[in-house]
Amino acid sequence: MSRVRNAALQSKIMSAQDAAALIPANSTVGMSGFTGSGYPKTVPMALASRIEAEHAAGNPFKLKVWTGASTGPELDGALAKADGIEFRLPYNSDPIAREKINKGEMEYLDMHLSQVAPAAWQGFLGPLETAVVEVSGIREDGSLIPSSSIGNNKTWLDRADRIILEVNSWQNPALEGMHDIYYGTALPPARVPIPLTKPTDRIGETVFRVDPSKIVAIVETDSPDRNLPFAAPDASATAIAGHLIEFLQHEVKLGRLPAHLLPLQSGVGNVANAVLAGLAESPFEQLTAYTEVLQDGMLDLLDSGKLTVASATAFSLSPEAAADLNSRMEQFRGKIILRPQEISNHPEIIRRLGCIAMNGLIEADIYGNVNSTHVMGSRIQNGIGGSGDFARNAYISCFVTPSTAKGGKISAIVPMASHVDHITQDVQVIVTEQGLADLRGLSPKQRAQVIIANCAHPDYRDALKDYYDRALKGSYGLQSPHLLTEALSWHQRFIETGSMKP
Repeated sequence: MSRVRNAALQSKIMSAQDAAALIPANSTVGMSGFTGSGYPKTVPMALASRIEAEHAAGNPFKLKVWTGASTGPELDGALAKADGIEFRLPYNSDPIAREKINKGEMEYLDMHLSQVAPAAWQGFLGPLETAVVEVSGIREDGSLIPSSSIGNNKTWLDRADRIILEVNSWQNPALEGMHDIYYGTALPPARVPIPLTKPTDRIGETVFRVDPSKIVAIVETDSPDRNLPFAAPDASATAIAGHLIEFLQHEVKLGRLPAHLLPLQSGVGNVANAVLAGLAESPFEQLTAYTEVLQDGMLDLLDSGKLTVASATAFSLSPEAAADLNSRMEQFRGKIILRPQEISNHPEIIRRLGCIAMNGLIEADIYGNVNSTHVMGSRIQNGIGGSGDFARNAYISCFVTPSTAKGGKISAIVPMASHVDHITQDVQVIVTEQGLADLRGLSPKQRAQVIIANCAHPDYRDALKDYYDRALKGSYGLQSPHLLTEALSWHQRFIETGSMKP
């Protein structure tokens, strides 16, 4: 039975190839999708085939692609392989696209995720010709039932000249009612306070409104979301989780956190997922989450009853967890709320709720500046995502990472970060398997001593201490002592020899 329940729109049903033919060359397309969920799967593949045919015929054909965050191989991977993306925002994790970005063959704008929708409305990003959005159904009145992610879909549907919908019957019908689409945002001077004071609040509608005259094509699909599996927590991830949970218990004991903590935010990744798994074994009860993605560990917390509600903009689940959730969606309807990312990542709401932010990093320097995006200062890995939205505005801002990478050849704690996404003022706690550095209230020199002593791997700790001691004697100034001729020498040594070790 078709999930297109509006009789007038049934006439718009067509093949993915016919829908892809409606997308103009050299235009801008807003695609749904956030961390591998709710992204269109068949139209981008058909579009990639069309682009390859156009290129074979000698015709230029590239697109500017906007999304919520990362998508899947059928979208970013297929279009990048076809050399069909000229410009990409606001986040990418696809390896083919990453290679093209780092070769200078694709322009990439890495943005704070909360800022994408307002930037699109301000207009300086240019016009949005087409929106390609996955939904789980179309109701009789023509409103759209969202899929497994919200992201920027509301904005794309509102801003685009034409809309192509993928109606995906793989998504469980019980998704209907799980969403909270807020239509009260506006640009200054018309902005008003967002009436959300706790993670359980519902302030919007369960469906997308859409002008039916803008819908030019509907493609019916039955395709699963595709995400990479999470690795089982190793000893390093388990130790990081242990340090962080001990810290939270200490904060509760001192009266600086309530017994049920404050709303949790967790970034994507194996270490972040291990922290969530550790919370399942902790004494904390009646937890809440106000975050951007719902991962395996958070799903387990909901299942156990330790987590009462999770507010997010998307699922970011392993294939096994995604299939499990999809089969039991009805059980989670009252526990999960999916919102637009301009709400899930809204700085004012994050600060009001007092979120505890837990995000990963690539490297941190001895003063607590954090690099989340670039390897050796110049190669983009993924993007800043929502970590900046949460880090600057969190009640407690934590960054977690193993102390080394590449089998010990790279130290995650370095003299000077080769790229900075989160300045020292936004970083309050750094945790590695070696220990935890509580940086709140510390001056730069005090931070350096704590980070080196608690977070650096023993293979690099003496070298960091030696650098810091010599910087105290030879630095131009002593507020944040550095030896500029050596500050990035560890990165250069890795580039030249394959290891940061002397």
